[in-house]
Amino acid sequence: MTRPPKKSEFLEVRIPYPTKEAFMARCRQDGRSASEAVRAFIDGELAPRPRRRFRPAHLIAGAMALAAAGAAAAPSLADSFRAAEFRTIDANHDGVVSLPEYLRR
Repeated sequence: MTRPPKKSEFLEVRIPYPTKEAFMARCRQDGRSASEAVRAFIDGELAPRPRRRFRPAHLIAGAMALAAAGAAAAPSLADSFRAAEFRTIDANHDGVVSLPEYLRR
């Protein structure tokens, strides 16, 4: 039977006092020591992470969401272009495009 390695190394971490107090209170609340909590965090950081695979379904879903957003925005964009064009043609800014204003365009 093999024993787990002895815990003999130290790691000094500098944090603000209120942070330390809050951390210690959380550890007491969880029923574990601060060392246990830090070791668990370190073990989690060192554990191999699964590689994210490319999934075409994600790409298709993203493209569909982008297309839907574009379709929703298109009418308002068209309205703003039409309004800008109207303001350009309405030279006297009376809210009406007269025949001379239209022909001058």
